[in-house]
Amino acid sequence: MLRRIYPKEELIKANICVVIPAYLAEHTIEKVLNGIPDYVSSIIVVDDASPDTTGKIVLQCQSGDKRITLLTHPENQGVGGAVKTGYQLALEKEAGIIVKMDSDDQMDPSFLPSLLTPILAGEADFTKGNRFTHQKELMKMPWVRRIGNLGLSFLTKAASGYWNIFDPTNGYTAISRDALSLLEMEKLAQRYYFEISLLQELGRHRLVVEDIFIPAKYNQEVSSLSPGKLLLEFPQLILTATIKRILYLYFVRDFTAASLFIITGVIGILFGIIWGGVFWIRSVIIDVPATTGTVMISVLPLIIGLQLLLQAIVMDIQNIPTRKSH
Repeated sequence: MLRRIYPKEELIKANICVVIPAYLAEHTIEKVLNGIPDYVSSIIVVDDASPDTTGKIVLQCQSGDKRITLLTHPENQGVGGAVKTGYQLALEKEAGIIVKMDSDDQMDPSFLPSLLTPILAGEADFTKGNRFTHQKELMKMPWVRRIGNLGLSFLTKAASGYWNIFDPTNGYTAISRDALSLLEMEKLAQRYYFEISLLQELGRHRLVVEDIFIPAKYNQEVSSLSPGKLLLEFPQLILTATIKRILYLYFVRDFTAASLFIITGVIGILFGIIWGGVFWIRSVIIDVPATTGTVMISVLPLIIGLQLLLQAIVMDIQNIPTRKSH
């Protein structure tokens, strides 16, 4: 899609604020701050109780760049807690668009206009980076991260309702002031689940989200988000969020054909499983095979129930927010 290229003067008028959660970033934070374009109006760095010299380096940079504001947490609150602190100050500063960048120098500031353009054009409320768009860039990602992100992306689609987005843990994001003002900060996770919980909260408000191709830069850093955490903690959180989203969207906020498909599909599957299970146990006990009719009474509701749930999923995919309503 061809989009208008916004001149520097209009970017300055947009009052763009960059929020940077910083922890153990003494080797990279100065480079990150120096790379932020001059059309950005303000920069908020949140030192999340970093035990190294990250805060001191930011103060040194602040003397040469008056756009920088340093906030310091007395105790570590995690990436989500740090970003929320930055978001709140950005709203107080009346920022028009709030960008979130990490302090590890993995996010190329030259791609910042790509994140900003859909929001400036009024076509999106929230934009995020996607490292999976091109195979060449994808192969640069460590294989453990590739596998984890692939599985996590599918689960997040179901939990958030954004079936059109990928790479859910990508932290290079931008959000409009109006959209951020709608979100309930207390519902956003404090730590590594923050990005996914943010997508879930955006989906609850039916805000428009767009993926932007932005390749990540990988150096020698080791990710603090372990595969074990992904496998053990995230699936449970995502499953709970998926159930809550479905109940809210299709049974509280509205009642549609998809709601009927979900109800009848679940009833059909449960009936088929219970009926089949009861007669299977009975046939084992009495050592007499179940009749064809008994088997069909179990199988048919299962098949019909699965088809109805698949149809509900198709309708859910077609229900992705595509038009701004705020």
